[in-house]
Amino acid sequence: MNDLRIDGKRLWQSLMDLAQIGATPKGGVRRLTLTDEDRRARDLFCQWAREAGLAVEVDGIGNLFARRAGADPSLAPVAMGSHLDSQPSGGKFDGAYGVMAGLEVLRTLNDAGVRTRAPMEVVSWTNEEGSRFTPVMMGSGVFCGVFTLEHVRAQKDLEGVTVGDALDRIGYAGSARAHKLGAYFEAHIEQGPVLENEGKTIGVVQGTLGQRWYDVAVIGQDAHAGPTPMELRQDALIGASRFVLEVNRIARQFPDYARGTVGFLQVKPNSRNVIPGEVRTSVDFRNAKAATLDAMCEELGRAAKRIEAECRVTIELREIVHFEACAFDPVLVGHVRAAAAALGHAHRDIVSGAGHDAVSIARVAPAAMVFVPCAGGLSHNELESATPADLAAGCDVLLHAALKAAGVAGASRAAA
Repeated sequence: MNDLRIDGKRLWQSLMDLAQIGATPKGGVRRLTLTDEDRRARDLFCQWAREAGLAVEVDGIGNLFARRAGADPSLAPVAMGSHLDSQPSGGKFDGAYGVMAGLEVLRTLNDAGVRTRAPMEVVSWTNEEGSRFTPVMMGSGVFCGVFTLEHVRAQKDLEGVTVGDALDRIGYAGSARAHKLGAYFEAHIEQGPVLENEGKTIGVVQGTLGQRWYDVAVIGQDAHAGPTPMELRQDALIGASRFVLEVNRIARQFPDYARGTVGFLQVKPNSRNVIPGEVRTSVDFRNAKAATLDAMCEELGRAAKRIEAECRVTIELREIVHFEACAFDPVLVGHVRAAAAALGHAHRDIVSGAGHDAVSIARVAPAAMVFVPCAGGLSHNELESATPADLAAGCDVLLHAALKAAGVAGASRAAA
C-alpha cells in the first residue's frame, strides 16, 4: 500500500468545479450556509458521492455522511471531512478542500480495489463558518452534543430567518441517526504563513487554540450633534472605539499565542449628524492555555467597567462561544506524521490558531488534522490560494493516515 497515491488532477478539478458555485469576481466564493449556493454545493457533493458508490445520509442539522462499506460493518467508521459553506468573501479551499480530499481518498480506494476493515466516511458539516448563523461549528457541535438540535434550529440570521426554516427550504433537514466515529481526520489549508515561510509541505497539527467569543452592546444616548456639548455626551461609538483598542491591548499583552479580534461593528442610528446611541460589536479571544484565556476575559471585563465610567455608557458582554484549547489524539497525529515522512514530504508539528470541526469531533472520537500551505497565509479571503502539488501531497498523507486507522481487509494489523 505504500505506493498508493491519489489522483491529483481529479482532486484539483473537483475543487475547481465546486468553486464555480458561488464564484466571486476575484476568484473566491460566497457560499453562505443554508443558502441556494450551499444547496447547490451539497447537491453536487451528493451526486459525486453516489457516483463513487457511497451511501449518503443526512442528519437533522443537515450534516452529510457519505459511507464506503468496510469488511466489518460492526466497526465504527473512519471519517474524513470538513465543510462546504464559506465566509461572505471566502476562498476556494477553506473547508472545501477537506471534503474533496476525503472524497478523493475514497475514489482512490475504489480505483485500487482496496477493501478496508472499518467503513470509511466523508462528512460535510453544516455551518462551520458561522457567517450567517451562530454558533460556529454548528453541525459538528450538534453531532457531538455541544448544542441541541432544537436550540440551533431556532437561531436566526440578521433577517429573522431561522436555521430550521432555512434547512427545510433547501431540503437538507434529514433524519439520519447519530452514530459513533472510530476516528476523524480533517485536511485543511493552514490559514497562516508558517508552512510557506519554512518551506514545509505538511503541517502535523497538534491541536488548536481555545476560543471565547462575545457579542457586545455599547449603549449610550443618541442626540443631536450640534446642540449637545462634548462633556455631556453619552457617545456609544466613542465607548466602542475605546473598547476595540482594549481588545487589541489585551491580546498583545498576554502570552501563549494570544489573539484578539473585533470583526463586526454596527452603529445606530448611523446618521451623519446624530451622536451614536448604540453600537453592537464582537470580540474573538484565542489562546493556547485555558488559564491565560480566562485571564484575558477577566481583564476585558475590568476594561469595560473603566470605559463605562469614563464615557458614561453601558457595556453588555454576552459570551456566545467557548471552546477549550484542543489537543488531538496522539495515535492519529502519529499516523499523520508517519505518512508525511514515508511519502517524503517536508513536515513540521504545528498548532492551529483557527477553530475547525475536528475540535468538536475530538470530544467524542479520536481526531487529527493535516495542514498544507496557502499563499501568504491568506484565508477567509477571495484571494486564498494553494498549489495543486501541495493539495495532492496533503491528500496523499490523509489517504495513508486514514487507511492506517481503518485497516486493510485481509492484511495483518501490523502490516495495515
